[in-house]
Amino acid sequence: MPENMRRIQLNDLHKQNAKMTVFAGFEMPLFYKGVIIEHLAVRNSVGIFDISHMGRVIVEGVDSERFLNYLITNDVSKLSPNNAQYAVMCNENGGIIDDFVLYRLEKEKFMVIPNAANREKDYNWIVKNPKNFNVKIKEISDEVAMFAVQGPNAEKTLQKISAEELNRIERFKCVPSRLADVDVFLSRTGYTGEDGFEIFVWGASLEKPDNAVKLWKAILEAGKPFGIEQCGLEARDTLRLEAGMCLYGNDIDENTTPLEAALGFVVKLQKDDFIGKEALQKQKNEGIKHKRVGVQIIEQGIPRRGHEIYNDKKEKIGYVTSGTFSPLLKYGVGMAYVQASQALERNVVNVKIREKMVKGKIMAFPFYDPESFGYKRKAT
Repeated sequence: MPENMRRIQLNDLHKQNAKMTVFAGFEMPLFYKGVIIEHLAVRNSVGIFDISHMGRVIVEGVDSERFLNYLITNDVSKLSPNNAQYAVMCNENGGIIDDFVLYRLEKEKFMVIPNAANREKDYNWIVKNPKNFNVKIKEISDEVAMFAVQGPNAEKTLQKISAEELNRIERFKCVPSRLADVDVFLSRTGYTGEDGFEIFVWGASLEKPDNAVKLWKAILEAGKPFGIEQCGLEARDTLRLEAGMCLYGNDIDENTTPLEAALGFVVKLQKDDFIGKEALQKQKNEGIKHKRVGVQIIEQGIPRRGHEIYNDKKEKIGYVTSGTFSPLLKYGVGMAYVQASQALERNVVNVKIREKMVKGKIMAFPFYDPESFGYKRKAT
């Protein structure tokens, strides 16, 4: 491992059981028992992820709502305290600087959760743009650990150690609480497509991670009856791909707009001025030229980043940005950008895999049946 890599609060604990890797400059668990075991545990029961490599930035002050409304494309004024929303932050050209979840902790206090690779970039962008807004901005990432407990048995697992009636917390709601006598901030969100919670562990710094260690072990103990698994980055990636969620740097970046990325639902052009509005309005008026879609491989093969996509006339129409073998569905799935005119569900395409044309079809997200898997699944 590189000597200058960054570490998270539970680094020593993970190294006892996990295969480690470097991601976004952080030493992180790649897997524990294996990607298939961990992936299926989340889809069928419950798994726990350490996501402390992600950022935590507090924005507060009398102008915090107006400032964030200028900074992001979504409408912050719609958020009441203890609510969250998915948002993107764009540059002047409408390119995505980052996508993240924004939390409203109090009337004049918010928390932004940058992706791990963008922690410094996002913080610098936020600090750069206050103009005449009366706000205070504080980076707290190294003072707060962050876990995700995901899967259909996530609520049952955490309820065993919770001071809160968790069934009262709806999706994209959040609340200060206690788990295993540790102060936390709970949100019903996640990056797997499943029901679950993201947990912010207060008082768990890099120098003194005791609260994080205590809570991680308590969650594993509470989840034993449900077969809980510790999960690494590999399972996080395959799960988010099945659910159709973007990975920054692969599927979205500063050369991609939210309209092209099929994230138009978080672009509120009716708002007053925000960074990138003019460019996004122009693009909407003119129409996008290419669009993010799902691609299901219907022959043998696994799509990977950079693989080219062709139509039946052997014309190149797009390229894969993320791809994997789905542990749940048992076939290759990918995320791609194709010409807008070709982005029709079930449109048959050819993916060039190792110099061989392999048939696939354009699919809507998620790849799985949402009545059988994911947070919308029907109760059994």
